[in-house]
Amino acid sequence: MIIFEEAVSKCYFKDNHLLLLSMCIVIKLKPDKLRLVDMKHHFWTFVTIFLYYSLTVFAERQDILLNNHWKFRFSHQVQRGTEVRVDLPHTWNAQDALSGKPDYKRGISNYERKLFVCSEWKGKRLFLRFEGVNSIANVFINRKHIGEHRGGYGAFVFEITDRVEYGKDNSILVRVNNGEQLDVMPLVGDFNFYGGIYRDVHLLITDESCISPLNYASPGVRLIQDSVSHKYARVSALVDLSNGNGKQREVELNIVLSDAGKVIKEMSENITLLPGSTLQKEMKIELENPHLWNGRQDPFLYQVEVSLLHEGKIQDLVIQPLGLRFYRIDPDEGFILNGKHLPLRGVCRHQDRSEVGNALCREHHDEDAALMLEMGVNAVRLAHYPQSTYFYNLMDRLGIVVWAEIPFVGPGGYDDTGFVDSPSFRANGKEQLKELIRQHYNHPSICVWGLFNELTEYGDNPVEYIKELNVLAHQEDATRPTTSASNQLGKINFVTDLIAWNRYDGWYGGTPQSLGKWLDGMHKEHPEIRIAISEYGAGASIYHQQDSLVKTNPTSWWHPENWQTYYHIENWKAISERPFVWGSFVWNMFDFGAAHRTEGDRPGINDKGLVTFDRKVRKDAFYFYKANWNKEEPMIHLAGKRNRIRRRQQQTIIAFSNQPEAELFVNGKSCGKMKTDRYSSLEWKNVVLKPGENKIEVKTTNKKQPLTDMYDCIL
Repeated sequence: MIIFEEAVSKCYFKDNHLLLLSMCIVIKLKPDKLRLVDMKHHFWTFVTIFLYYSLTVFAERQDILLNNHWKFRFSHQVQRGTEVRVDLPHTWNAQDALSGKPDYKRGISNYERKLFVCSEWKGKRLFLRFEGVNSIANVFINRKHIGEHRGGYGAFVFEITDRVEYGKDNSILVRVNNGEQLDVMPLVGDFNFYGGIYRDVHLLITDESCISPLNYASPGVRLIQDSVSHKYARVSALVDLSNGNGKQREVELNIVLSDAGKVIKEMSENITLLPGSTLQKEMKIELENPHLWNGRQDPFLYQVEVSLLHEGKIQDLVIQPLGLRFYRIDPDEGFILNGKHLPLRGVCRHQDRSEVGNALCREHHDEDAALMLEMGVNAVRLAHYPQSTYFYNLMDRLGIVVWAEIPFVGPGGYDDTGFVDSPSFRANGKEQLKELIRQHYNHPSICVWGLFNELTEYGDNPVEYIKELNVLAHQEDATRPTTSASNQLGKINFVTDLIAWNRYDGWYGGTPQSLGKWLDGMHKEHPEIRIAISEYGAGASIYHQQDSLVKTNPTSWWHPENWQTYYHIENWKAISERPFVWGSFVWNMFDFGAAHRTEGDRPGINDKGLVTFDRKVRKDAFYFYKANWNKEEPMIHLAGKRNRIRRRQQQTIIAFSNQPEAELFVNGKSCGKMKTDRYSSLEWKNVVLKPGENKIEVKTTNKKQPLTDMYDCIL
């Protein structure tokens, strides 16, 4: 008797309830009797020997997740039996780099798994798609080399149709190298270069004629917004078609534009595909009175369904989002979305977190996005590399404007270089730029392409190369401007369409008040350029508390939280008062890993985040921005809660609120009511504490919706 566990031992499938039901019918088992793993999150990929039946039901493309049951070993572990089982996403640096070991392992490791290739797949096309392998990947099928990818943050695809043995187990071996390579971006960076297959791996199964995934691992569909206004939109749909058959094939290309399942536009065209050919086909979509994607206010998305049919049957299907919007960036007025000024209140984000490094699951991305929404963020700089496609999708759906960039990273304040003037390095950077743009072109949230971060003109001067990248970016995408993040003056700042600066006034020198003076001077001297602040921030440990407001040495172990709070208050004042600043991006939304750092409360961490590395604690500065940026969720927050032991009898009590007024109570006695200032702050000075325990409480005066916050401290 065939049991389910035996039935699923061969051919691998993505979760599909209809397929599961079909399997139950064939093997005569009731669905409620099956002991299934949670398919929703792909904890297991289901398999079946009843492949022929399933293929008759699902003729179009199949996307099968290959994240489980990999065998991992370091390159020096050549003895049999040394490998360990791992599931993806995975990095081998989750322990050593995150423990602050500056010489964490950067070298070669091996990932290998079996893939049973069913005989019924003959006549189909098979592709392996890797979403991210850091940073050099060499892929082998049955120990035969099929290709190399150089770059740790872009997706890549290899076709394996003719490389596999059908009806047998096949070996997939990936040799991964995260060691420094002088011809692969980035050369340096103030962050960890985690090694591993740290994003999903897919097996794509298509018909011989398909929408090609081989154009730099793009979706095979590019939606170019030729013209968009409140009254009219015209979109060019470029579709990459491929015929793997040795015979000529007549196909029908069909495009459907829909809104929540309702068909708005539909068009089709008959196409002749020559044997073994590739073809890019363009079709126009026109729309009257379009519903626009309008950031956080209204992140509306159409759905574009592109299908390829042969003899009336669907052979391939790709679905892409379409968020129609128009925008411009003005030297005086800043960012204008759909005709209205939109101050970009942004943060920077690294794709990493405690315990797992860069090997994030969907739940981690969801949590990061939720924290950004809570704080009121409407823009994000995804630094310093392309990030997970899933996160770009989240930004589309949530209406958060994205700055996406390639990993062309300079030394910053460190003794190194980010550019080597060699043909191979220059070629690699251009390849990574093409990957970024082609893979993520359709995301409406992406509004600028970033070309570099903190490069220097010393040594090999990158200015001419940046000019080449700028030209290439416009060739790949004529609809979006380019930008860069600079930390110095010079010719390097006048190449990209826009420019932004990394400023740390009040942390790495100067005072917080210096930022406003610098912005005014730059705007006056160069009124033609469009200015943003790409980074600003200060370190803070939730364990470091002090009564007095004293600036620390950034490289020391002492990073008091109250200085970070003060820093952000004063810097935000300077930014918010200057509408010509087209965007500002806090460095950083979250603490992140930097193994070489020896500062703050522990080594290996850059603690400039507004939220701790494990996402468990929101720092006081988080609530300052929440009060200023999130007006929809009534809130009040007392700063300094973690400062339990007070040494001064007279204290200044600070609260943040998006409500108009609040009253402070100390040990049950009122210290008076206070109006919230224009920066959503309240401050009671010269508050007297008694020796011993003290209870600090603040209450809003809105009787319809009273809010309160409190803490205890000891004098």
